[in-house]
Amino acid sequence: MRRSLERVGLLALRRVDAETAHGLALRALGAGLAPRPGPVTSPRLRTRLAGLDLPNPVGLAAGFDKDAAAVAPLMRAGFGFLEVGAATPLPQPGNPRPRAFRLRRHRAVINRYGFNGAGAAALAGRLCERPEGIPVGVNLGANRDSADRTADYAEVMRRVAGCADFAVVNVSSPNTAGLRGLQAGDALGSVLAGVVAARGERRVPVLVKISPDLTPAEIEAVAEAALAGGADGIVATNTTTARDGVSGPHAAEAGGLSGPPLFERSTRVLARLSVLTGGRLPLVGVGGVSSAADAYAKIRAGASAVQLYTGLVYGGLSLVGEIARGLDARLARDGFSTVAEAVGTDRGRWL
Repeated sequence: MRRSLERVGLLALRRVDAETAHGLALRALGAGLAPRPGPVTSPRLRTRLAGLDLPNPVGLAAGFDKDAAAVAPLMRAGFGFLEVGAATPLPQPGNPRPRAFRLRRHRAVINRYGFNGAGAAALAGRLCERPEGIPVGVNLGANRDSADRTADYAEVMRRVAGCADFAVVNVSSPNTAGLRGLQAGDALGSVLAGVVAARGERRVPVLVKISPDLTPAEIEAVAEAALAGGADGIVATNTTTARDGVSGPHAAEAGGLSGPPLFERSTRVLARLSVLTGGRLPLVGVGGVSSAADAYAKIRAGASAVQLYTGLVYGGLSLVGEIARGLDARLARDGFSTVAEAVGTDRGRWL
């Protein structure tokens, strides 16, 4: 019955523009109108990521709950961990609307939000008030008009370090001009140095989120900078500016493309990172995860955990539990007793 009601809700949300639908979905969560089964778990699904204990490896990607406005209900939606944000030091409106577009034929989305949000202080206040439960991390961003974006990342880290379980340095959003340049080795090293210093005594794990559009040489440079800079993991990947294989209304809109068309591109980057890091850093696989098969492929390509967002636009929150249970079944079928045993076992397929 609940799944049927969710389908009706999804159909209703598709009658309005993508950003309005997103806002209504967050309000529905706050009103208790979404599934809240609690984290799906089993001995096979329990795992660790950058020192954090997860009930399952299926997480929420950044961007869905930018200001931690629905963090409490999302903690009970079946996920093994959450990532909120991106948070910037100062509030900012982001890019002009419209700035989010559904590509229904491909079950994909293009967005150019541009780090819109209420700012790090507002997010930190809500984060500190959340109930106990699954790990919740913060995606760190920089203000568009900042004179020192490197300092911005450290400032957000200082504000959220007391309440966040982990932090993700977002140097790969395509929607803030010049931001992706911070992925270059020396620049990334400077950003990481500031963030690592700013986390204080709690030593919150710091991960780096990278672009799927990097060249092989750039991927290698990122891996080297992450290892040298004290990162605790890498999130692969953000959205893409490529439009391979997509067509129809809105396909030419500027912004980052997410959903199934990103799956292969992001998984190849993930597998390459798995080889380059050699198990020294855990990886989070993001990009096109909309089924248990997708999640399993990411894990076998080298991910210790996965995240999704666009899949929820088309599948609803019930998809989270479906993916976790389907992943559990696949691990059992193939003789893996834990998620960790499966990590990287099929990465050669993507190289």
